[in-house]
Amino acid sequence: MLVEQLEPRVVYAVKGGPVLNDATREDALAAGLGTCATVVDNGSEAPGTILDLCSAEFRDAFAKAPLIIAKGQANYETLSEAGPRVFCLLQVKCPVIAYDVDAPVGGIVVRQSRRRGPADGEV
Repeated sequence: MLVEQLEPRVVYAVKGGPVLNDATREDALAAGLGTCATVVDNGSEAPGTILDLCSAEFRDAFAKAPLIIAKGQANYETLSEAGPRVFCLLQVKCPVIAYDVDAPVGGIVVRQSRRRGPADGEV
């Protein structure tokens, strides 16, 4: 796996509990990820990664990470404006997201997040 080849050691974040089909800490450890990555949970059972609902420990790790790969459409929906060090990897599952990312439903997309600013209507 790619994660085995990366240095420094990867921090692999999972949900704080079972949500839809997302992996939990127990799932990640059972799959052997603990041997090649530091496995943490985000402290939240929400779909996606809503930083305000995540644990302080996770938010601190998120803030310090030089690069974040956020997998899944729910993470795209919650992190697409989290800033340029976040890259969203997803399979498009609905027409609304297809339109937003300019890809067909079923398409696989990697998209760099952006930071919302005054030009986007934020005051």
